[in-house]
Amino acid sequence: MEEKVKEAISKIRPVLGGTDVTLVSIEDGVVKVKVLQSSCHPGIGDDMVLEMLEDQLKEDLPEIREVVAIEA
Repeated sequence: MEEKVKEAISKIRPVLGGTDVTLVSIEDGVVKVKVLQSSCHPGIGDDMVLEMLEDQLKEDLPEIREVVAIEA
Protein backbone atom coordinates (compact mmCIF):
# COMPACT_ATOMS: atom_id res chain seq x y z
CA MET A 1 0.00 0.00 0.00
CA GLU A 2 2.92 2.34 0.70
CA GLU A 3 3.91 2.35 -2.97
CA LYS A 4 0.36 3.22 -4.05
CA VAL A 5 0.27 6.12 -1.59
CA LYS A 6 3.60 7.38 -2.91
CA GLU A 7 2.22 7.13 -6.46
CA ALA A 8 -0.79 9.25 -5.44
CA ILE A 9 1.55 11.86 -3.94
CA SER A 10 3.49 11.87 -7.22
CA LYS A 11 0.27 12.44 -9.18
CA ILE A 12 -0.54 15.67 -7.32
CA ARG A 13 3.04 16.92 -6.89
CA PRO A 14 3.11 18.90 -10.19
CA VAL A 15 0.28 21.18 -9.04
CA LEU A 16 1.73 21.87 -5.60
CA GLY A 17 4.14 24.59 -6.66
CA GLY A 18 6.71 25.00 -3.91
CA THR A 19 5.00 22.60 -1.51
CA ASP A 20 6.42 19.15 -0.86
CA VAL A 21 4.61 16.21 0.72
CA THR A 22 6.42 13.33 2.43
CA LEU A 23 4.76 10.12 3.56
CA VAL A 24 5.32 9.42 7.27
CA SER A 25 3.08 6.43 7.97
CA ILE A 26 -0.10 4.55 7.13
CA GLU A 27 -2.16 3.09 9.97
CA ASP A 28 -5.73 1.80 9.95
CA GLY A 29 -6.69 3.75 6.83
CA VAL A 30 -5.10 6.98 8.05
CA VAL A 31 -2.22 8.40 6.03
CA LYS A 32 0.14 10.71 7.91
CA VAL A 33 2.26 13.14 5.90
CA LYS A 34 4.59 16.07 6.39
CA VAL A 35 3.74 19.13 4.30
CA LEU A 36 6.71 21.41 3.71
CA GLN A 37 6.40 24.87 2.19
CA SER A 38 9.36 26.29 0.26
CA SER A 39 10.33 29.76 1.41
CA CYS A 40 11.59 30.59 -2.09
CA HIS A 41 8.55 29.33 -4.01
CA PRO A 42 5.49 29.25 -1.77
CA GLY A 43 2.98 26.71 -2.96
CA ILE A 44 -0.64 26.20 -2.06
CA GLY A 45 -1.89 26.05 1.53
CA ASP A 46 -1.58 22.96 3.68
CA ASP A 47 -5.34 22.47 3.89
CA MET A 48 -5.65 22.45 0.09
CA VAL A 49 -2.73 20.02 -0.22
CA LEU A 50 -4.35 17.63 2.27
CA GLU A 51 -7.71 17.86 0.52
CA MET A 52 -6.19 17.18 -2.91
CA LEU A 53 -4.15 14.25 -1.59
CA GLU A 54 -7.09 12.77 0.29
CA ASP A 55 -9.30 12.99 -2.82
CA GLN A 56 -6.62 11.29 -4.93
CA LEU A 57 -5.99 8.57 -2.35
CA LYS A 58 -9.67 7.80 -1.86
CA GLU A 59 -10.02 7.48 -5.62
CA ASP A 60 -7.00 5.16 -5.91
CA LEU A 61 -7.34 3.35 -2.56
CA PRO A 62 -10.88 3.24 -1.16
CA GLU A 63 -9.58 1.81 2.12
CA ILE A 64 -7.98 5.18 2.96
CA ARG A 65 -10.23 7.07 5.38
CA GLU A 66 -8.25 10.21 6.13
CA VAL A 67 -5.06 12.13 5.43
CA VAL A 68 -3.53 14.12 8.29
CA ALA A 69 -0.49 16.37 8.48
CA ILE A 70 2.02 16.06 11.27
CA GLU A 71 4.38 18.82 12.31
CA ALA A 72 7.55 19.03 10.25
